Parts: sequence; structure tokens; C-alpha cells
Amino acid sequence: MNALEVHIARKAYRPKGRTAEVEALRGLHFTVPERQCLCLVGPSGCGKTTLLNILSGLDREIDGEVRIAGGAPGGAPVVGYMFQTPRLMPWLTVRDNVRLALPQASPEPGPAETLLAEMELGGFLDAYPRQLSGGMQRRVALARCFVNEPRLLLLDEPFLSLDAPTAQNLRRLLLEQWQRHPTTVLFVTHDLREALFIADRILFLSRRPGSVLLDWAVDLPRPRDADGGDIENLRRRLMAEHPELLAGLNGGGEGGGK
Repeated sequence: MNALEVHIARKAYRPKGRTAEVEALRGLHFTVPERQCLCLVGPSGCGKTTLLNILSGLDREIDGEVRIAGGAPGGAPVVGYMFQTPRLMPWLTVRDNVRLALPQASPEPGPAETLLAEMELGGFLDAYPRQLSGGMQRRVALARCFVNEPRLLLLDEPFLSLDAPTAQNLRRLLLEQWQRHPTTVLFVTHDLREALFIADRILFLSRRPGSVLLDWAVDLPRPRDADGGDIENLRRRLMAEHPELLAGLNGGGEGGGK
């Protein structure tokens, strides 16, 4: 069963202060089976963030259709969204930042506390965001995404700008949570090694307007060793088979964009 179906004939927007439209997406069509982890890889400005905003419901102005399975009767499916920055409420504690995503907060310990313990933050429930490191703030944001058991989890370069060990620890925690709380995942990245470590499947997008250039299954068993030879060998194979498609995707990140 497909958890997600995307059929976008065209998506354009008009940047503030400009008269000309920018065409972000054109002829973008793909489906995602339930509980698959799909990475979206492509150059800056190719429409990856625009697509996530459409899937989250933040942007509904498209020429096309998006279907997300699993909504409650008469309601929309639950979608989790982790941005490039944590976006925590500075006046709320760690515990309350996570509880904020729950439909009804309870004074009793529950899923928020359980998730924070799993994210190695059990000792920081009553701390405020300003008291946490950048990596810890991202862990809180990740816990908030999982706490309401989303049918679709969207992650927009969530580990961008972190040092390599912290980013890798967060990738490990993400995959652990995905194993404990299975859901369908769309993960945006510029980092090919990150995509090969995380994904079941990778969609490579064209330059703007974004469309699918390559739909590629990652044939590596889990768990994967981020520093092992399998990921590097697969990266080299991809680079050799698709050199023009993957120009600039040698494992490092680039600047962000729509």
C-alpha cells in the first residue's frame, strides 16, 4: 500500500518584491510505500523544501494532487515536520516543547517523557532551549516529530551545520526511533553519504523546475556502518554511473534553497 502519492504538474510562486514567477516544480510524479525511508537529493533551489511545504499542508497552491494515506475518519493524516533549525519555543521547557505536538497535554508522564529518554534527554526534561547545545536542541525537535505518531515524517536537512560526530549521532537516533516507531519518511539532503546511510531509496531531482531524474534503490542491508567501505563503494559506483547527475554531490553539503 502506498503511504504517499505525488502528482504535481506545476508549482510556481512569486517571490516577494518581484513580478516574475519562479517555477519550482514541473512534472513531479512518484509514490512512496508505507514505512519506506525515502531521501530527496538535488541541487540548491530545485524545489525540495517547496515540496515538503506542499506535503505538510503549509502550501496548497499547486497544479496537481498529493495523497497521504492514513487520516482519521473525517480528518487529515498526522504529518511530522522537522526543519533546518529546531524551532523550539524558548519560553517552554524541553518536556513542554515536545508535549506541544500532542492533541491533549497531560500532567502525567507519557509519550513525551518516553521519547525524550530514548533520545538521551531524560535528565533535561525541565531545561529550557537556551540551556541546550545545538545537537540537543535537534534531538528535542526530533522527539517532537515522533511524539504524535505521524503517518508521514518530513525532514528538511535537519542536521545541517552540525559538526560531523553530532550529526552522525543524530542520524543514528533518527534510525533508532524509526525502528521503534515505524512511519514513512521523506528526508531532504545535499549529502550523498548521508542519503546512502539513511535511505531505502533515493530520488535525485533535476535543477529547477524540479523533477525526478533518477529513482534509485539503496541495496545495503541494515544496520549500516557510516564509516565502512560499503557506503563509500556505493557512492563511487553512483558517481561513476551518473557523473553529470551527481556533480557536486561528493558527500559534503551545500547552501540551502527552496
